[in-house]
Amino acid sequence: MLIAAITPTANPNPWRWQPHPEVWLLVIGLVVAFVYAVRVLGPQVAPKGQVISKKQTWTFVLMITLLWLGSDWPMHDIAEEYLYSVHMVQHLIMSYFIPPLALLATPEWLFRLLIGEGRTQKVVKFLTKPVVAAVAFNGVVMITHIPQVVNRSAAGGPLHYSIHVLIVVVGLMFWMGICSPAREYQLSNGGKMIYLFSTSLIPTIPAGWLTFAEGAVYKHYDTNVRVWGMSVLSDQQAAGGIMKLAGSQFMWILIIFIFSRRFMRGFYAQQSYVHDSQMPDTEIVGTEPPLMYSDVEKAFERVKPPSED
Repeated sequence: MLIAAITPTANPNPWRWQPHPEVWLLVIGLVVAFVYAVRVLGPQVAPKGQVISKKQTWTFVLMITLLWLGSDWPMHDIAEEYLYSVHMVQHLIMSYFIPPLALLATPEWLFRLLIGEGRTQKVVKFLTKPVVAAVAFNGVVMITHIPQVVNRSAAGGPLHYSIHVLIVVVGLMFWMGICSPAREYQLSNGGKMIYLFSTSLIPTIPAGWLTFAEGAVYKHYDTNVRVWGMSVLSDQQAAGGIMKLAGSQFMWILIIFIFSRRFMRGFYAQQSYVHDSQMPDTEIVGTEPPLMYSDVEKAFERVKPPSED
Protein backbone atom coordinates (compact mmCIF):
# COMPACT_ATOMS: atom_id res chain seq x y z
CA MET A 1 0.00 0.00 0.00
CA LEU A 2 2.81 2.39 0.83
CA ILE A 3 4.51 1.68 -2.49
CA ALA A 4 1.33 2.29 -4.43
CA ALA A 5 0.77 5.54 -2.57
CA ILE A 6 4.11 7.02 -3.55
CA THR A 7 4.05 5.80 -7.15
CA PRO A 8 3.75 8.90 -9.44
CA THR A 9 1.14 7.31 -11.69
CA ALA A 10 -1.08 6.55 -8.68
CA ASN A 11 -1.68 10.23 -7.95
CA PRO A 12 -5.26 11.11 -8.97
CA ASN A 13 -4.29 14.70 -9.89
CA PRO A 14 -2.08 14.63 -13.00
CA TRP A 15 -2.03 18.45 -13.19
CA ARG A 16 -0.43 18.96 -9.78
CA TRP A 17 2.54 21.33 -9.96
CA GLN A 18 5.95 19.68 -9.69
CA PRO A 19 9.14 21.75 -9.54
CA HIS A 20 12.10 20.85 -11.75
CA PRO A 21 15.08 22.88 -10.53
CA GLU A 22 17.46 20.90 -12.77
CA VAL A 23 15.59 22.25 -15.80
CA TRP A 24 15.68 25.81 -14.47
CA LEU A 25 19.43 25.54 -13.84
CA LEU A 26 20.00 24.19 -17.36
CA VAL A 27 17.99 26.97 -19.01
CA ILE A 28 19.60 29.70 -16.90
CA GLY A 29 23.06 28.23 -17.53
CA LEU A 30 22.56 28.19 -21.30
CA VAL A 31 21.28 31.77 -21.32
CA VAL A 32 24.19 33.00 -19.20
CA ALA A 33 26.72 31.14 -21.37
CA PHE A 34 25.19 32.54 -24.56
CA VAL A 35 25.14 36.11 -23.27
CA TYR A 36 28.75 35.79 -22.04
CA ALA A 37 29.88 34.45 -25.42
CA VAL A 38 28.14 37.23 -27.35
CA ARG A 39 29.00 40.12 -25.04
CA VAL A 40 32.52 39.16 -23.90
CA LEU A 41 34.03 36.69 -26.38
CA GLY A 42 32.31 37.97 -29.50
CA PRO A 43 33.95 41.41 -29.70
CA GLN A 44 37.36 39.75 -29.30
CA VAL A 45 36.97 36.80 -31.66
CA ALA A 46 34.25 37.62 -34.19
CA PRO A 47 34.88 39.65 -37.34
CA LYS A 48 34.33 43.33 -36.73
CA GLY A 49 30.65 44.21 -36.61
CA GLN A 50 29.54 40.56 -37.13
CA VAL A 51 29.13 39.21 -33.60
CA ILE A 52 25.53 38.04 -33.94
CA SER A 53 22.48 38.94 -36.01
CA LYS A 54 18.98 39.70 -34.76
CA LYS A 55 17.74 36.58 -36.50
CA GLN A 56 20.21 34.42 -34.57
CA THR A 57 19.24 36.10 -31.30
CA TRP A 58 15.53 35.44 -31.80
CA THR A 59 16.30 31.89 -32.92
CA PHE A 60 18.12 31.32 -29.64
CA VAL A 61 15.15 32.71 -27.71
CA LEU A 62 12.81 30.33 -29.55
CA MET A 63 15.13 27.38 -28.89
CA ILE A 64 15.36 28.14 -25.17
CA THR A 65 11.58 28.58 -24.95
CA LEU A 66 10.95 25.18 -26.57
CA LEU A 67 13.57 23.56 -24.33
CA TRP A 68 11.92 24.99 -21.23
CA LEU A 69 8.35 24.13 -22.28
CA GLY A 70 9.32 20.60 -23.33
CA SER A 71 11.31 19.83 -20.18
CA ASP A 72 9.31 21.50 -17.41
CA TRP A 73 5.85 21.15 -15.89
CA PRO A 74 3.28 20.27 -17.14
CA MET A 75 4.53 18.64 -20.37
CA HIS A 76 7.36 16.78 -18.68
CA ASP A 77 5.17 15.30 -15.95
CA ILE A 78 2.26 14.35 -18.22
CA ALA A 79 4.71 12.84 -20.70
CA GLU A 80 6.57 10.75 -18.14
CA GLU A 81 3.66 9.63 -15.98
CA TYR A 82 0.42 9.51 -17.94
CA LEU A 83 0.38 9.91 -21.75
CA TYR A 84 2.84 8.40 -24.19
CA SER A 85 1.51 10.69 -26.94
CA VAL A 86 2.73 13.72 -24.97
CA HIS A 87 5.99 11.86 -24.42
CA MET A 88 6.23 11.57 -28.22
CA VAL A 89 5.68 15.33 -28.63
CA GLN A 90 8.43 15.92 -26.09
CA HIS A 91 10.88 13.74 -28.03
CA LEU A 92 9.94 15.41 -31.32
CA ILE A 93 10.76 18.79 -29.82
CA MET A 94 14.12 17.51 -28.58
CA SER A 95 15.13 15.83 -31.84
CA TYR A 96 13.46 17.83 -34.64
CA PHE A 97 13.34 21.40 -33.35
CA ILE A 98 15.82 22.14 -30.56
CA PRO A 99 19.00 20.87 -32.37
CA PRO A 100 18.48 22.75 -35.67
CA LEU A 101 17.42 25.91 -33.84
CA ALA A 102 20.54 25.68 -31.66
CA LEU A 103 22.73 25.38 -34.76
CA LEU A 104 20.99 28.25 -36.55
CA ALA A 105 21.38 30.45 -33.45
CA THR A 106 25.13 29.78 -33.16
CA PRO A 107 27.38 32.27 -34.98
CA GLU A 108 30.11 30.72 -37.09
CA TRP A 109 32.90 32.24 -34.99
CA LEU A 110 31.41 30.71 -31.82
CA PHE A 111 31.02 27.32 -33.46
CA ARG A 112 34.66 27.29 -34.58
CA LEU A 113 35.74 28.46 -31.15
CA LEU A 114 33.87 25.57 -29.50
CA ILE A 115 35.21 22.77 -31.71
CA GLY A 116 38.72 24.19 -32.07
CA GLU A 117 41.24 22.74 -34.51
CA GLY A 118 42.48 19.67 -32.68
CA ARG A 119 41.01 16.36 -31.58
CA THR A 120 37.57 17.79 -30.87
CA GLN A 121 37.28 19.01 -34.45
CA LYS A 122 38.24 15.56 -35.79
CA VAL A 123 35.64 13.88 -33.57
CA VAL A 124 32.97 16.36 -34.68
CA LYS A 125 33.79 15.82 -38.35
CA PHE A 126 33.53 12.04 -37.93
CA LEU A 127 30.28 12.10 -35.95
CA THR A 128 28.63 14.48 -38.40
CA LYS A 129 29.39 12.44 -41.51
CA PRO A 130 26.04 11.75 -43.21
CA VAL A 131 26.14 7.96 -42.80
CA VAL A 132 27.31 8.09 -39.18
CA ALA A 133 24.85 10.80 -38.17
CA ALA A 134 21.88 9.19 -39.97
CA VAL A 135 22.56 5.74 -38.47
CA ALA A 136 22.96 7.20 -34.97
CA PHE A 137 19.83 9.36 -35.27
CA ASN A 138 17.60 6.57 -36.56
CA GLY A 139 19.16 4.03 -34.21
CA VAL A 140 18.22 6.16 -31.21
CA VAL A 141 14.69 6.56 -32.63
CA MET A 142 14.32 2.77 -32.73
CA ILE A 143 15.95 2.11 -29.34
CA THR A 144 13.86 4.70 -27.50
CA HIS A 145 10.68 2.85 -28.55
CA ILE A 146 11.67 -0.52 -27.09
CA PRO A 147 9.12 -1.27 -24.31
CA GLN A 148 11.74 -2.17 -21.70
CA VAL A 149 13.66 1.05 -22.34
CA VAL A 150 10.50 3.21 -22.24
CA ASN A 151 9.16 1.62 -19.06
CA ARG A 152 12.44 2.01 -17.18
CA SER A 153 13.28 5.51 -18.42
CA ALA A 154 9.77 6.86 -17.80
CA ALA A 155 10.03 5.79 -14.17
CA GLY A 156 12.74 8.45 -13.71
CA GLY A 157 16.35 8.31 -12.68
CA PRO A 158 19.68 8.59 -14.55
CA LEU A 159 18.42 6.55 -17.52
CA HIS A 160 15.64 9.06 -18.14
CA TYR A 161 17.96 12.06 -18.30
CA SER A 162 20.63 10.13 -20.21
CA ILE A 163 18.15 9.30 -22.98
CA HIS A 164 17.09 12.95 -23.28
CA VAL A 165 20.72 14.05 -23.53
CA LEU A 166 21.37 11.32 -26.11
CA ILE A 167 18.38 12.44 -28.20
CA VAL A 168 19.65 16.04 -28.31
CA VAL A 169 23.25 14.98 -29.07
CA VAL A 170 22.34 12.71 -32.00
CA GLY A 171 19.94 15.43 -33.14
CA LEU A 172 22.83 17.89 -33.31
CA MET A 173 24.88 15.31 -35.23
CA PHE A 174 22.09 14.77 -37.73
CA TRP A 175 21.15 18.42 -38.32
CA MET A 176 24.76 19.52 -38.84
CA GLY A 177 24.49 18.33 -42.43
CA ILE A 178 21.46 20.58 -42.96
CA CYS A 179 22.13 23.82 -41.09
CA SER A 180 25.63 23.79 -39.63
CA PRO A 181 27.07 27.23 -38.77
CA ALA A 182 30.13 26.28 -40.85
CA ARG A 183 29.37 25.75 -44.54
CA GLU A 184 31.87 22.91 -45.01
CA TYR A 185 29.83 20.69 -42.70
CA GLN A 186 26.68 21.07 -44.79
CA LEU A 187 25.65 18.80 -47.64
CA SER A 188 24.79 20.04 -51.11
CA ASN A 189 21.13 20.86 -51.76
CA GLY A 190 20.59 17.56 -53.55
CA GLY A 191 22.36 15.71 -50.74
CA LYS A 192 20.18 17.43 -48.15
CA MET A 193 17.00 16.31 -49.89
CA ILE A 194 18.17 12.68 -50.13
CA TYR A 195 19.38 12.82 -46.53
CA LEU A 196 16.03 14.08 -45.23
CA PHE A 197 14.01 11.72 -47.44
CA SER A 198 15.84 8.61 -46.24
CA THR A 199 15.43 9.66 -42.62
CA SER A 200 11.71 10.38 -43.00
CA LEU A 201 11.05 6.71 -43.76
CA ILE A 202 12.52 5.11 -40.62
CA PRO A 203 10.09 6.54 -38.02
CA THR A 204 7.16 4.99 -39.89
CA ILE A 205 8.24 1.54 -38.57
CA PRO A 206 7.66 2.14 -34.84
CA ALA A 207 4.80 4.52 -35.70
CA GLY A 208 2.94 1.77 -37.56
CA TRP A 209 3.65 -0.67 -34.74
CA LEU A 210 2.13 1.71 -32.18
CA THR A 211 -0.85 2.59 -34.35
CA PHE A 212 -1.95 -1.00 -34.98
CA ALA A 213 -1.04 -2.56 -31.62
CA GLU A 214 -4.02 -4.30 -30.02
CA GLY A 215 -2.87 -4.16 -26.41
CA ALA A 216 -0.90 -1.87 -24.12
CA VAL A 217 2.65 -1.73 -25.49
CA TYR A 218 4.08 0.20 -22.54
CA LYS A 219 2.90 -1.01 -19.13
CA HIS A 220 4.11 2.20 -17.50
CA TYR A 221 1.34 4.17 -19.22
CA ASP A 222 -1.36 1.59 -18.44
CA THR A 223 -2.63 3.54 -15.43
CA ASN A 224 -6.10 4.10 -14.04
CA VAL A 225 -5.64 7.88 -14.16
CA ARG A 226 -6.51 8.90 -17.72
CA VAL A 227 -5.72 12.48 -18.80
CA TRP A 228 -8.33 14.01 -21.12
CA GLY A 229 -10.20 10.69 -20.94
CA MET A 230 -7.80 9.01 -23.42
CA SER A 231 -7.62 5.24 -23.19
CA VAL A 232 -4.33 3.37 -23.43
CA LEU A 233 -5.01 2.34 -27.03
CA SER A 234 -6.09 5.84 -28.06
CA ASP A 235 -2.94 7.23 -26.46
CA GLN A 236 -0.74 4.77 -28.37
CA GLN A 237 -2.50 5.47 -31.66
CA ALA A 238 -2.13 9.21 -31.13
CA ALA A 239 1.59 8.71 -30.41
CA GLY A 240 2.01 6.70 -33.62
CA GLY A 241 0.16 9.33 -35.64
CA ILE A 242 2.26 12.14 -34.16
CA MET A 243 5.46 10.30 -34.94
CA LYS A 244 4.47 9.35 -38.49
CA LEU A 245 2.69 12.51 -39.58
CA ALA A 246 4.41 15.28 -37.64
CA GLY A 247 7.95 13.97 -38.05
CA SER A 248 7.66 12.90 -41.69
CA GLN A 249 5.73 15.99 -42.75
CA PHE A 250 8.32 18.24 -41.14
CA MET A 251 11.05 16.50 -43.16
CA TRP A 252 9.03 16.81 -46.36
CA ILE A 253 8.36 20.50 -45.76
CA LEU A 254 12.11 21.02 -45.55
CA ILE A 255 12.67 18.98 -48.72
CA ILE A 256 10.14 21.11 -50.63
CA PHE A 257 11.70 24.30 -49.25
CA ILE A 258 15.21 23.26 -50.30
CA PHE A 259 13.96 22.20 -53.75
CA SER A 260 12.13 25.50 -54.25
CA ARG A 261 15.08 27.58 -53.15
CA ARG A 262 17.55 25.65 -55.32
CA PHE A 263 15.65 24.90 -58.52
CA MET A 264 12.79 27.39 -58.61
CA ARG A 265 14.80 30.54 -57.88
CA GLY A 266 14.14 33.11 -60.62
CA PHE A 267 11.63 30.86 -62.41
CA TYR A 268 8.65 33.20 -61.98
CA ALA A 269 10.73 36.23 -62.89
CA GLN A 270 11.73 34.56 -66.14
CA GLN A 271 8.12 33.65 -66.91
CA SER A 272 6.72 37.11 -66.17
CA TYR A 273 5.31 39.31 -68.96
CA VAL A 274 5.33 42.46 -66.87
CA HIS A 275 7.03 45.40 -68.63
CA ASP A 276 10.59 45.84 -67.48
CA SER A 277 11.86 49.40 -67.07
CA GLN A 278 15.38 48.32 -67.92
CA MET A 279 16.58 48.98 -71.49
CA PRO A 280 16.86 45.83 -73.66
CA ASP A 281 20.22 44.63 -74.81
CA THR A 282 21.62 46.27 -77.97
CA GLU A 283 22.00 42.85 -79.55
CA ILE A 284 18.20 42.59 -79.58
CA VAL A 285 17.03 46.08 -80.59
CA GLY A 286 20.17 47.42 -82.27
CA THR A 287 21.56 50.95 -82.06
CA GLU A 288 20.22 52.43 -85.34
CA PRO A 289 17.34 54.96 -85.30
CA PRO A 290 13.88 53.51 -86.05
CA LEU A 291 12.84 53.08 -89.70
CA MET A 292 10.18 55.61 -90.80
CA TYR A 293 7.63 55.45 -93.69
CA SER A 294 9.31 58.34 -95.47
CA ASP A 295 12.55 56.39 -95.49
CA VAL A 296 10.78 53.50 -97.20
CA GLU A 297 9.39 55.82 -99.89
CA LYS A 298 12.80 57.30 -100.59
CA ALA A 299 14.26 53.83 -100.88
CA PHE A 300 11.66 52.86 -103.51
CA GLU A 301 12.31 56.06 -105.46
CA ARG A 302 15.99 55.25 -105.70
CA VAL A 303 15.27 51.85 -107.16
CA LYS A 304 14.68 51.83 -110.91
CA PRO A 305 11.63 49.90 -112.14
CA PRO A 306 12.41 46.74 -114.06
CA SER A 307 12.59 47.26 -117.84
CA GLU A 308 9.98 45.62 -120.01
CA ASP A 309 11.42 43.57 -122.81
